[in-house]
Amino acid sequence: MTQTLLLTTPARNLVRLTIARGITWTCFLVVILFGIEVMNFKLRVVPIIAIIFAMGLFNVATWWRLGQTRQVTAIEYLIHLLIDVAGLTLIFYYTGGATNPAITYYLIPVAMAAATQPWRHACITAASAFVAYSMLMIFFEPVPELRHTIGDSLLTLNVLGMWLNFVLCAALITFVIFRMADTLRQRDRSLSRTRESALRNEQILAVASQAAGTAHELGTPLSTMIMLIDEMKSDPVTDTQRADLDLLRSQVDTCKRHLRELVASAERRQNDPPARVNAAEWLEALIQRWLVMRPDVTYQLNVDHRAITLMADPTLDQAIMNLLNNAADANPRDIAITLSENSLKENRRQVVISIIDHGPGISMEIASHMGESFISGRSRGLGIGLFLTHSTLDRFGGSVSLYNQTEGGTLTEVRLPHPDSDPSSPSSRSQE
Repeated sequence: MTQTLLLTTPARNLVRLTIARGITWTCFLVVILFGIEVMNFKLRVVPIIAIIFAMGLFNVATWWRLGQTRQVTAIEYLIHLLIDVAGLTLIFYYTGGATNPAITYYLIPVAMAAATQPWRHACITAASAFVAYSMLMIFFEPVPELRHTIGDSLLTLNVLGMWLNFVLCAALITFVIFRMADTLRQRDRSLSRTRESALRNEQILAVASQAAGTAHELGTPLSTMIMLIDEMKSDPVTDTQRADLDLLRSQVDTCKRHLRELVASAERRQNDPPARVNAAEWLEALIQRWLVMRPDVTYQLNVDHRAITLMADPTLDQAIMNLLNNAADANPRDIAITLSENSLKENRRQVVISIIDHGPGISMEIASHMGESFISGRSRGLGIGLFLTHSTLDRFGGSVSLYNQTEGGTLTEVRLPHPDSDPSSPSSRSQE
């Protein structure tokens, strides 16, 4: 069966319906053969075996159909449920009708339809089961042996059959129908994550558009400032004033250079995909650039082994830089940075970057919403840095989590998928 088809909700439900059908008709065959050979039931063997054989062939055909690329639809799933109801009706007709203790098995397809199908389809399935049950109260071939008692007890075969039917129905409802409902819950969670991602992308686009517009608008006032500074330097000034003007001019030139680098970096990011790098060397180079901006910082870097690799681009550099700056803002002294690798299930591995500061920590209310919107734990912060950091790591298939340390401070933990992880396995973003 193709992986793409099995990922759709109707196809998964049809797989479980096919499994339940196989279990059900196998049990029917075993019970009927036991009744005929051991209990000496007088049944019409040929039509009964023909019905069971036909349902078995239909189940095999369903497995073959699931291997096709055509998508399973809700109408097709409804047809399968109605065929199950028809098969049950035929087998019950030859085995006692409404007096058959397994007659309540009609509730299984009804429950499946109610758990997985639209309202109209669930009503159609329930109505067909109701009509079939009602007809079997009038039209059926009786099985007198069902009223026989077992030994000297008052327990009849009918009562024992109802108990066995209850066990089968309870097992199928607990396993199959629960799994069907769980598939729907997973789909709802996936849709919710998709909506959240779309909203976050809209916010990022708004920030990017505002940043581009601001960068464009800043060019004119910066050029005006350069012209005025040059004019002021041409006038008679003291040495102190000239030094101040030189410093001011250098700061303005720095601003213009940053704007040019911003535009050039955006163009590179559009054209250059993430590249595989040695994680230790990449992190050490990033920390050196960070120390130029934060010379007041003292830190310790621990690397599990230097053979760790990851996929990186300038956006990931900026994301980790934001987290390092947050740690330095909390407390620039003795920041602990750790690079490690975790092995998970299903041939998955993660690269983990941990940053521990000794600041005051963050409130749990703020930590639970970090990265969802422009929220910050600092009084003057806008939270844009953390928001963009979350978005960047999510694009890489990673995640970031913040924890308050028992001894004080904050643990910031970044998890990124290893480049050699199995791409067909579920995302390694979730911590296991």
